[in-house]
Amino acid sequence: MLVLTRKKNESIMIGDEIEIVVLEITPTQIRLGVEAPQKYPVYRKEIFLEIAAENRRAGQSVFTQELNNKLGEFFREIDAKS
Repeated sequence: MLVLTRKKNESIMIGDEIEIVVLEITPTQIRLGVEAPQKYPVYRKEIFLEIAAENRRAGQSVFTQELNNKLGEFFREIDAKS
């Protein structure tokens, strides 16, 4: 992990397209501004983790449904041959 020290109104660059600016510093929090092209989605980590978990759940339900369909076909074929 790269650790940087910045003051209010100072920034860091990620590549040549993403800039993170320190907007405000209080005793309990720091406000950051992020400028990035729309092709780079920017989320707070807790929101990103929720989105990732929901995507996993959605993928699992599709996978489970497809698996159940394939198993159903398989057992119908076995029954038809018996």
